[in-house]
Amino acid sequence: MATFFGEVVSVISRAVDDEEDEDEEEQDEEDREIRRELEKKREVTLSWSPETSAAIENSPDHRLGCSSLILAIGDNATGFVSSHILSSGSWEVSGSITLWNERCRAQVPGTDSTPSSCVFYRCITDPTVMLCQCSCHVAEDQQFQWCEKVLGCLQKSSLKVTILSTCPVSDYKTPESTYNLPVPFLKALKTNHYTDGTPCDPLEQPNIVDGLPAAVMAHCQVWGIPAVYYQCYTDITKLDSVTIKAFRPVLSCQSMSLLAAKSEHIAETLKKTVRTTEVQSNLYI
Repeated sequence: MATFFGEVVSVISRAVDDEEDEDEEEQDEEDREIRRELEKKREVTLSWSPETSAAIENSPDHRLGCSSLILAIGDNATGFVSSHILSSGSWEVSGSITLWNERCRAQVPGTDSTPSSCVFYRCITDPTVMLCQCSCHVAEDQQFQWCEKVLGCLQKSSLKVTILSTCPVSDYKTPESTYNLPVPFLKALKTNHYTDGTPCDPLEQPNIVDGLPAAVMAHCQVWGIPAVYYQCYTDITKLDSVTIKAFRPVLSCQSMSLLAAKSEHIAETLKKTVRTTEVQSNLYI
């Protein structure tokens, strides 16, 4: 009812209000269903080999005994471990991770599953040493899952984590000009519980790390796991032999020195790795 002459009064229809409420409820339910499907699609799936699964089941705490985990992230870091460590032939595949996101959508032809985004290896001569090659992008909302599922399966009492990755030299913050820096170069970042020395200078402030390396380092810091991150600053984004060789000082570390392959195996594998990349890139010229 109008309270004065000329007042505009909105007409309320109970029938219309009820219909709008029903439409909103249906739309909310559809939105929730879409979110559930998207969360399921973006789930990080960890699969172990039968031998590794048996070792986990037979352990008292249902965790895998691991003294050293080497995590290589990105093309050049994975190229380094392939040529300088895995080429020794004393490694076996122990597991894999599959995931899907906006930058990692490749699917196996004829199936609904994605190919392995990360592959885990165990050293044959020392099964407590593990290596992971991660060549795909792990989205921000998947990084916590990745850390919880991988590190949650490992015994933390004697575990040490080593992370290798690259970063554009343009991201390196220094008062000096980056033009005079000997690119590529290594920098190291350690957690509080990591007491071993490093073969390169520490990463200075205000430089930061991000992505999966940052997530793993944060997890290790919280859980008191000794961890070190070697970040290679480079001016080449694709797979490159010069950038791969920049990781070589890492092999002088006590935990890595015994894992290095023979020089002839390193040279042969490195040549194949770089040549394969060059052939693939030439397809688009």
